[in-house]
Amino acid sequence: MAEKVIIKIQGHLDENWKDWFDGMVIKFEGDVTILSGKRKDNAYLHGILNRIRDLNLTLISVNPEHK
Repeated sequence: MAEKVIIKIQGHLDENWKDWFDGMVIKFEGDVTILSGKRKDNAYLHGILNRIRDLNLTLISVNPEHK
């Protein structure tokens, strides 16, 4: 079963980038963009993090989703 992950990025990321982040849900909280979705495996998560780096975005946190 895939674990859910929440990634917080400084600033607002346009929702049109959703496809670039493999369909992760994009939400906003103040001046923070929140990406959430299922982490299929570590390679998938590292791919998302590499895209954040390549776009020169400021990563705030990466956490498993707690229910």
